[in-house]
Amino acid sequence: MLATSTTLPFEMLQAAESAARVQGGNHVEPVLIQTVGIDKVPVKTSIGFSLTPDTTLEEVGHSDIIYLPALWRNPRPIVKKHPQVLDWLCSAYENGAMISAVGTGCCFMAEAGLLNDKPATTHWHYFDQFQRDYPRVKLKRQYFITQATNLYCSASVNAMADLTVHFVKRLYGEAIASIVERNFSHEIRRSYENTSYFEGSTKQHPDEDIVQAQIWLQDNYNRQINLSEVATRFDMSVRTFNRRFKNATEQTPLQYLQRIRIEIAKDLLQTSNLNVSEVADKIGYQDVGYFTALFVKLLATSPREYRATVRAKLFSAD
Repeated sequence: MLATSTTLPFEMLQAAESAARVQGGNHVEPVLIQTVGIDKVPVKTSIGFSLTPDTTLEEVGHSDIIYLPALWRNPRPIVKKHPQVLDWLCSAYENGAMISAVGTGCCFMAEAGLLNDKPATTHWHYFDQFQRDYPRVKLKRQYFITQATNLYCSASVNAMADLTVHFVKRLYGEAIASIVERNFSHEIRRSYENTSYFEGSTKQHPDEDIVQAQIWLQDNYNRQINLSEVATRFDMSVRTFNRRFKNATEQTPLQYLQRIRIEIAKDLLQTSNLNVSEVADKIGYQDVGYFTALFVKLLATSPREYRATVRAKLFSAD
């Protein structure tokens, strides 16, 4: 692996936590960082020093964010050699983890099928090989960062640093993200938004409180959510929260949350073997009947019919 693609995001996230503690005190939730391997045997990096995994794929449990490092030279032999990593990534994605890969590390997600019919990028040197190996992936050569649902690709270590600033903003807000960016990138660089492809990006607006509420809903879609509690979290009455959210996004908070959940459900129905009840549970709906009715209302087809249709397209021959 390229060592900096492993260590740099760890250092940035720890810096963000430290800065947040300076501003917010001990109530700031700590970031638990672990390196994970198939086993705990030390892994030699591209420059020769070794990293010893803290834990294994079987032991690690739930992850909020997973970073996949870049692989040095041709990634295919290593990716093909470790199918258990691919299975783990699919399971983690089904359980709501955000997965971020840099450079040729994006091949792990592509090989697992997670990027099928989704936008992605990789290191420029491997564009042609990546497109040949994974023809169903929508390769975005002109973008340094891509996002589709909870899957993020960055083309280089610099782009990964920009993406990590984006994650810090999600976790700790704009002020802490600015501190981290200044400490790790002293030069003036283009904002990551200008070089990024965000699937289904919503209308831009200046209401920072609502931006943070949107981010919170995106990060917590799989939990049981009481929107009145979300309003309280952002120091608003329910009426004010609904009004400001609608003015900023042209959707109510409930409609916005439903859209996020249904998009994830569509992807799980296409890429996983979870049954409809399990899909509903993964996106925060305990009542499968309610989930099915909402799915039909928004897409004019049932979850089972949708799965049959998209699976038929996947396996149809030209």
